[in-house]
Amino acid sequence: MNWDQFEHEQPIAARLLKNSLVHRRVAHAYLFEGERGTGKKAGSLLMAESLFCEENGQDVNPCGQCGNCKRIKSGNHPDVHLVEPDGLSIKIDQIRSLRTEFSKSGMESKRKLYIIMDAEKMTVQAANSLLKFLEEPHSGTTAVLVSEQPQQLLPTIISRCQSVPFYPLGPDIFAEKLEQAGVPKGKAALLAALTNDLQEAVRLNDDDWFAQARKIVLKLYEVLRENPLYAMTSLQTDWMGHFKEKGQHDLGLSLLLYIYKDILNIQLGKDRQLVYPDQRQTLEKDALHTSMERLSKQMTAILEAKRKLHANMNPQLLMEQLVLNLQGGPSFV
Repeated sequence: MNWDQFEHEQPIAARLLKNSLVHRRVAHAYLFEGERGTGKKAGSLLMAESLFCEENGQDVNPCGQCGNCKRIKSGNHPDVHLVEPDGLSIKIDQIRSLRTEFSKSGMESKRKLYIIMDAEKMTVQAANSLLKFLEEPHSGTTAVLVSEQPQQLLPTIISRCQSVPFYPLGPDIFAEKLEQAGVPKGKAALLAALTNDLQEAVRLNDDDWFAQARKIVLKLYEVLRENPLYAMTSLQTDWMGHFKEKGQHDLGLSLLLYIYKDILNIQLGKDRQLVYPDQRQTLEKDALHTSMERLSKQMTAILEAKRKLHANMNPQLLMEQLVLNLQGGPSFV
């Protein structure tokens, strides 16, 4: 990651950190908080490169080619330390080791930087040990705590860190990242609507089960639109045979919901936001023959089905009720 990409994906976080680097007012501790997949680790490593780069001079952009940049990328820089959970938690011995390193002067400069991933997973003992360091920070030392659930951190730790918020990527930006990762453009938009986690999206893209799920959902929509009397048959033969667990049913309902959202976006002139771009021709035709009121009712029915699913309603009964509510697809007027 470079600063241009960082500013594109996380403008608020990038602006906060860039200003601190430019004006040489780097805090002794930061808390990078946000959902998984929002670039917190990449942002912390970019900051490390910017602080230690041998060639950037007055510029915050690291060169990426000097010895320090290369060693940070490979995880081998002696003054940049990354702490991650050992199993399910970060243990006190890991923080004690970190504090020992904090107490030393930098191996190659006066600066040291530490990144603590999943900081909310520190044990109580580990958190209290870290707190002692944060209360008496060493000169030239910066700590970056990375957390998806900052509310689980000790309030006294939070109060000693400068908060840097990372927000979920916009669907367009995330779709771009997926395409860069090799996901076909036609699937990138749908995956970006389903998740903000790059690893999960790539996994779904490579998953035959997901590819088949998409086909089944599109087929159910087609049957609801063209041959509603056969919708129950399609439900029994295709949907119920493929979607078995609660999470799978929930994903299927999301896939179905996005079809109706696409039709609505076409009606609203937001057709650049389609998550099923390969179905554009069919959806544009359907958009001409249905009302926003009908679409609203259909989407509400799907959302209600998702709510009932999480309330542990029987999935087969739930889906049968939903099909009855959706039958007829777009109501031709």
